[in-house]
Amino acid sequence: MVATILIADDDAVQRRLVENMVQRCGYEAVAVDSGDAAIAHLMDTDAKSIDAIVLDLVMPGLDGMGVLAKLRELEIDIPVVVQTAHGGIDNVVSAMRSGAHDFVVKPVGVERLQVSLRNALNASALKGELQRIRHSREGRLTFKDIVTRSEAMANVIAMGKKAASSAIPVLIEGESGVGKELIARAIHGSSERSAKPFIAVNCGALPENLVESILFGHEKGAFTGATEKHAGKFVEANGGTLFLDEISELPLAAQVKLLRALQQGEVEAVGGRKPVKVDVRIVSATNRNLLDRVKAGQFREDLFYRLHVLPLTVPPLRARREDIPHLVRHFVARFCAEENRPIATVSDDAMMMLGQMPWPGNVRQLENAVYLAVVMSEGSQLQAGDFPHAAATEHSATEIAPSIETSDHINGTEIPIAPIVSSAKFQAAYGSLAMVGHDGEVRPLEEMEAEAIRFAISHYRGQMSEVARRLKIGRSTLYRKLDEDDAATPDAGSSEA
Repeated sequence: MVATILIADDDAVQRRLVENMVQRCGYEAVAVDSGDAAIAHLMDTDAKSIDAIVLDLVMPGLDGMGVLAKLRELEIDIPVVVQTAHGGIDNVVSAMRSGAHDFVVKPVGVERLQVSLRNALNASALKGELQRIRHSREGRLTFKDIVTRSEAMANVIAMGKKAASSAIPVLIEGESGVGKELIARAIHGSSERSAKPFIAVNCGALPENLVESILFGHEKGAFTGATEKHAGKFVEANGGTLFLDEISELPLAAQVKLLRALQQGEVEAVGGRKPVKVDVRIVSATNRNLLDRVKAGQFREDLFYRLHVLPLTVPPLRARREDIPHLVRHFVARFCAEENRPIATVSDDAMMMLGQMPWPGNVRQLENAVYLAVVMSEGSQLQAGDFPHAAATEHSATEIAPSIETSDHINGTEIPIAPIVSSAKFQAAYGSLAMVGHDGEVRPLEEMEAEAIRFAISHYRGQMSEVARRLKIGRSTLYRKLDEDDAATPDAGSSEA
């Protein structure tokens, strides 16, 4: 769930030192011994995604300056912190002109490296967020602009890219707030129609007596209040993409006319005398099960099969928790810029809290929670206490629904879903530990240690190597402590691990 830093250095000792410092700063580390190996890792689609690079300038083969040039050539936009034993001003100028974000001199201290990496990640998040907003407004948003590191989203994006290369109708399904319109915009921005309009219509917000007028247009004087001719959304989107959000809310009368427009490729304005040919790519979305609406007689079956050609299901945020830290970083960068505040960081406790919450409102709710925290916070680091409304939501959600299913099927793939903690374990989910037992006395050290280990196993989904590394103990020590805990309390870890 944390940022991953790629370290490229041919000196094995220096490489190991930097790797340890990166891990002490709270980041994941991937180390390679050459510039060629760094580029190969970045080009490997199956390799771990990289958020920043610590790059040695002096290496045999492809050196640091060569790596920077290669990154520009390949259009890989990842912040780079270069390091060298030669701290001359010429090296600094050359590296910065070649695209490096910062420059450190060996041997770098952990505090200096931490500040440099934090600034690089914050600047990268702000740059990416501003670019995403600009691309969205210009209709050029693509799948590269979508912030995700989740395997659950990888299939959605792969199918979306294939859909973008054709004019096939796409139906995007998913809970409210998961980002269905973002996927629709990415499909449009990745297609040959990207230079043409992207018109979004929320079918659930259309007045029933004006649906046909808004979608298909009307002639002047067609009805009371029609003082001017109106082209309609289909004509506005001609040559481009028409996004019909909440399509399940469209009235049955309008569904008939929509079906005819899709079949004939033409629309007839209210009060019009002849139909108008249109070339429109249809992308629709719903947060309901359309097939159930068909069975209930609330949605036309023939229209359903017209729209349901390529279904894409966007997973809820609780099924892709690894996206939460990256989304938080992007939102913090954007809102700090919008509110004219210094770029803030998020404490480990706050990030752990956000990562454990159910987020019934999905990405939209997370975005609003971060916005409120940025506006209301007074320090340079967001703490768990800066998210009071999010915490209140967690309380109510866990009390109403103390458990949820542990897996879901997204686009035919079974996706594991992290369990939501019950309200009784609310404090533990935020990383706090009770020091006093029910008897009012301080709890034994062994008991608190066992609870911390069980929480770490739950938090890292049973990845024992990661648990041992984060707890800073050896795997053999971890297994020994687990055996001791099981021997003392056989049922202690059954529910958490």
